[in-house]
Amino acid sequence: MTKRVALIYDVIIVGAGPAGLCAALYAGRGMLKAVTIERGAPGGELLNTDLIEDYIGFESIKGWELAQKMTEHAKKFGAEIVTDTVDRIRRAADGWFEVETARGNSYHSQAVILTAGGTPVKLGVPGEKEYAGKGVSYCAVCDGAFFKGEHLAVVGGGDAAVEEADYLTRYASKVTLVHRREDFRASRILQERAFANTKIDVIRNTVVPEIAGNEKGVTHAVLENKTTGKRSNLDVGGVFIFAGFHPNTQLVDGHVDHDAGGYLITDNKMMTSMAGLFAAGDVRSQVTRQITTAVGDATTAAIAVEKYLKSLRETDGKVMARK
Repeated sequence: MTKRVALIYDVIIVGAGPAGLCAALYAGRGMLKAVTIERGAPGGELLNTDLIEDYIGFESIKGWELAQKMTEHAKKFGAEIVTDTVDRIRRAADGWFEVETARGNSYHSQAVILTAGGTPVKLGVPGEKEYAGKGVSYCAVCDGAFFKGEHLAVVGGGDAAVEEADYLTRYASKVTLVHRREDFRASRILQERAFANTKIDVIRNTVVPEIAGNEKGVTHAVLENKTTGKRSNLDVGGVFIFAGFHPNTQLVDGHVDHDAGGYLITDNKMMTSMAGLFAAGDVRSQVTRQITTAVGDATTAAIAVEKYLKSLRETDGKVMARK
């Protein structure tokens, strides 16, 4: 068995997407001893986004370039970024957190900022991965403006799919909403609004078993009727998939208050129901999930952590060393 090495910090930041990098920057500015643990390259979903045009101060910037700038900025203030996979976050009886990783390390602190984000549910069909960022998208707000005048397909039947289909009509010439069932799960008011939109066509009882394209991007989606099995091609310039989104909250050992979708509920300081555990970005319950909201959450969380640790010192006289 691999022996775990105990490493002591003021705060542990789990995830190095925009929220994690921003939290690392502010933790450094607050003179906190912090570590940011990220399983891959810093940047998170930015690395899966071709072009960003809705982050204030940058009229247009590549996702990887913004990720690089954020990483460099955080490191300027002393951010320590470790490449490792977090297996578990556990709060011990003494109030200290133990963050265990796949490489056998055990990071200890009295505060954790969880910025591990979430994962869009994939269809798992041919062409989805190949054309990700080249016509296949999971965010209408992020990518809709790139498809002006195009015919687009939206796959899904929940609130997100119906709402985003309606949103996309401000750019697209036409939107075809493809749902695998007869009835939609989306709220009635969202359905009424979307279905009244003359730019939206609805295809029911149909799945998308394949997404096809060429070197320029997506050219069509293959449709399959679930009743007859008949297949046809839908010529589109993009496919927006809203089959669900899983927040990465399974890392936390123990109950933390969350909403129906599994997103963590926080107070205005970004603290969850577990004392010392803060959440920021896509893992948190909120109205929208954008780069701007992620860094806003992280700013609040990092500053709140500084005050939280100060309150512990004032209450206990000092933050006790972990044995």
